[in-house]
Amino acid sequence: MFQHDNARSNVTRICTQILEAENVPVLPWPSPDLNPIEHLWDELKRRLRARSNCPTSVSDLTNALVAEWQQVPAAMFLHLVESLPRRVEAAISAKE
Repeated sequence: MFQHDNARSNVTRICTQILEAENVPVLPWPSPDLNPIEHLWDELKRRLRARSNCPTSVSDLTNALVAEWQQVPAAMFLHLVESLPRRVEAAISAKE
């Protein structure tokens, strides 16, 4: 099962064809605001920008992301999950 945020790169014909050819079910999820991982990516981006040395290769970036991921407090993951009902309610209210 796969869930993406409808970014252009994720909904190209070739991407869609590959997912269909591999029989990968795709969850409809049009709102990235409702996806907790998007908020986590924002946190990781902030942490990477705050580093004194910028990664200069894919390997450096991978290592930096892993290091920063390991430093994210477990409480942040819990907060992101627990905030989901509030964000869903806000999205519903915004549509009304």
